[in-house]
Amino acid sequence: MEKILLGVALCLLEGYLLGSLSFSIIVSRVFKGDDIRNHGSKNAGMTNILRTYGKKYALLCGVGDFSKGLLAVLLGRLVFQLLGLTVFDAGYTAGMAALMGHLFPLYFGFRGGKGVLTGLGVMVALSPVTFVCVLAVALPLLYFTRIVSLASITGAALYPFFTVIVHRLQGRPALLDGIFAAICAVIILYMHRANIQRLRNGTEYRFGQKKEG
Repeated sequence: MEKILLGVALCLLEGYLLGSLSFSIIVSRVFKGDDIRNHGSKNAGMTNILRTYGKKYALLCGVGDFSKGLLAVLLGRLVFQLLGLTVFDAGYTAGMAALMGHLFPLYFGFRGGKGVLTGLGVMVALSPVTFVCVLAVALPLLYFTRIVSLASITGAALYPFFTVIVHRLQGRPALLDGIFAAICAVIILYMHRANIQRLRNGTEYRFGQKKEG
């Protein structure tokens, strides 16, 4: 039991510390000497970086935020492997910690982003097939509507359903994975509550539209 508690604690720690590396804030400070949270939507995320500074900086931010979610899961699994633990997939523990770190980053006053890219990094490490299914819906939706939040919200909402379907088709137990996916979905949907309200009002930002904030 002590070894399990140690493994969980290490996974939570590494996941949260990695997740707290908010690359939108890092990119804005390093390259622009500013804080992205002072601009546009005030959100520490790739979309705000793209609207404020352009594609090059958005790419840096996107790769960083995605990679930290992926890396957190892989490191969590490595921790359990080194400790000889097989009681459950440590990637879920580390992945959730990384997501929380992104939302509430230790290094940046606990004011982070909305978790989409980090969540996608966690998702691809846990279930690449589920990741592809989510993107197969979200990317066309983004292309045709040009509303990032709508694609993000839709992908998050479908994540638990795709998780259960994929696991069933693969002959794997789906309960714990489905619960994890549902928790992630609820968190991301909650973080997008203002976007959901703007979508209902028909005032949400579309790319190509000349609007600030």
